[in-house]
Amino acid sequence: TGRKKLHTAPVGQVFRLRPFHVLVATGGGYAGYRKYEDYKLEQLEKRGIEVPVKLASEWEVALYKSVPTRLLSRAWGRLNQVELPTWLRKPVYSLYIWTFGVNMKEAAVEDLHHYRNLSEFFRRKLKPQVRPVCCVHSVISPSDGKILNFGQVKNCEVEQVKGVTYSLESFLGPRISTEEMHFSQTPPGNSFQQQLVTKEGNELYHCVIYLAPGDYHCFHSPTDWTVSHRRHFPGSLMSVNPGVARWIKELFCHNERVVLTGDWKHGFFSLTAVGATNVGSIRIYFDQDLHTNSPSYSKGSYNDFSFISNNKEGIPMRKGEHLGEFNLGSTIVLIFEAPKDFKFNLKAGQKIRFGEALGSL
Repeated sequence: TGRKKLHTAPVGQVFRLRPFHVLVATGGGYAGYRKYEDYKLEQLEKRGIEVPVKLASEWEVALYKSVPTRLLSRAWGRLNQVELPTWLRKPVYSLYIWTFGVNMKEAAVEDLHHYRNLSEFFRRKLKPQVRPVCCVHSVISPSDGKILNFGQVKNCEVEQVKGVTYSLESFLGPRISTEEMHFSQTPPGNSFQQQLVTKEGNELYHCVIYLAPGDYHCFHSPTDWTVSHRRHFPGSLMSVNPGVARWIKELFCHNERVVLTGDWKHGFFSLTAVGATNVGSIRIYFDQDLHTNSPSYSKGSYNDFSFISNNKEGIPMRKGEHLGEFNLGSTIVLIFEAPKDFKFNLKAGQKIRFGEALGSL
């Protein structure tokens, strides 16, 4: 009897914990497998071989979501805040620089011993002269990164990568009332896309920029505009690298994101910072009330904040002005209206740096 009691108690505890362990191990293993598949796809693309689109099924997305990426991202964020001993800083940062191809010659402070922790290193500032802001074109790149897709928005669907789309309304959320925007009249339209276009003859455009871990992690204002409203969507923190964006439909709608909306000289303008694995922290410099990757959140919810009610004129932003930052790297999505003769000076897959031209009239 004594031996039976001795052995059954630990076994019972193991069985109570086993479902969680299996879920995490299975989800983590599958995420690792997807990383390997992404690597193979990248190699094919480098060789010029076109890769057919293969979307994830519902169970695959659910399995990926079972990985506690929000918890892991918060843990990673705390780890980033740990101050490293001076003797350890150069080896750690040098390994990161070698792995992700970071160009430290562009950094305002090149001495690696200056950065007390990983968070400071990720958020390093650049020398002013290395990112000149284009004065000729009306819209510039808000960040360093890779162009995943761009073009006109059609049928209320936006392409996150070629052939894989997401719903415009699901991404931005319900239409913000015109009282919170500088323009008061919106032409009547049947679709969500038509409701965003405020001037007759204009079209809606989009551009998706992916920030890799080695990129400069701050983002800036892409044009002269006024920010009127902020909408924060808590959500998952799945990877947003091009391979996953090609695999999961509406990936950007699943993930946590901060949508800034307002207007520029041609009407509606929005910039969305999309969170990702290990990038639960999204900071907007002028918005001290924003707190991302909170431990408790309601799935499918969002919270709004109007800058018109607290500042009658909204938040004016100049082209190239500092706007916010990620803690590691993620994705910026621009959605804006412009006249029909607006042209992008881009090609999909190209590398771009902050300050370079995206497009102009």
